[in-house]
Amino acid sequence: MLQWGALDLGLLLCAACGAAGELHSLRYFETAMTDPGPGLPWFFEVGYVDADIFVHYNSTARRYVPRTEWMAANMDQQYWDGQTEIAQSNEQNSRVGLDNLAWLYNQSGGSHTWQRIAGCDILEDGTTRGYYQYGYDGRDFIAFNKDTMTFTAAVPEAVPSKRKWEESDYAERWKHYLEETCVQWLRIYVEHGKAELGRTEQPEVRVWGKEADGILTLSCRAHGFYPRPIAVSWVKDGAVLGQDTHSGGIVPDSDGTYHTWVTIEALPGDRDKYQCRVEHTSLPQPSLYSWERPQSNVVPIVVGVITVVSIAIMSGTGFTIYSRHAGKEDKGYNMAPSQDGASSS
Repeated sequence: MLQWGALDLGLLLCAACGAAGELHSLRYFETAMTDPGPGLPWFFEVGYVDADIFVHYNSTARRYVPRTEWMAANMDQQYWDGQTEIAQSNEQNSRVGLDNLAWLYNQSGGSHTWQRIAGCDILEDGTTRGYYQYGYDGRDFIAFNKDTMTFTAAVPEAVPSKRKWEESDYAERWKHYLEETCVQWLRIYVEHGKAELGRTEQPEVRVWGKEADGILTLSCRAHGFYPRPIAVSWVKDGAVLGQDTHSGGIVPDSDGTYHTWVTIEALPGDRDKYQCRVEHTSLPQPSLYSWERPQSNVVPIVVGVITVVSIAIMSGTGFTIYSRHAGKEDKGYNMAPSQDGASSS
């Protein structure tokens, strides 16, 4: 199975970020759409460092622009001109790519979306990893494995691309980008943004329960935390539970922090056996939170490390997922990685 799985556009970012052992990450998302809606750009390109947007491009403004003060202060005009040129080329190639995909899938119209994600991570042990994947209409299309130097076709329509790319130097180019160029740029960006990227915000945690039809649903919500990686789980009698829990993913809030929630179903008589376990870099050690059944007109209280927490239902904004790609116009889908992988961030 590819890393995306049957991806949801609002969850791809969550799946790609915050993995165990991750120290720093650099990710580029690109999206091209046949029918974006009135007044909306049909093409987007967005860059993230440690899950924070730091650069942006769209087909309306047609300029690569900083999204953080530390990028605006540290990168010269030559950098922005170079990135703009690359993004404009990707924009043009993505139009060809959408046409080729419509031919491959025998589609004569409708709304379709083409996406790419490319990036790298520096792990806590000093090693690195990279990824380069495509999706079409919310499903896996093709992905690159830099260790085996092969492309995995998720659907039959991607087989021609797999064959063409493996017969060329594309694998070599992307392996070099993911292992060398991407990591070098990530280190530069982290150095420029270390004051902002190094901050931590402690999660506020609320635990509550709701009983219906003889089943108690326990919920644990952590919000207001930064950086993004966090581990929230349910513990019963000291044992961490995994298979029986449901998670809402890690979602960004408008203030630059994140929130997440995890639920589990239990027997009402066992409620005192359950605790919510939260592990985050802002906490000196994993913390446990329990639920006290509220009396009438009494607000639920979280007991544990945090005695009383403010109750605020934070509404996160889903992220549209973006990726970067390039294309060649001929019968079948033969889009090739663009030169940005070898010459830019």
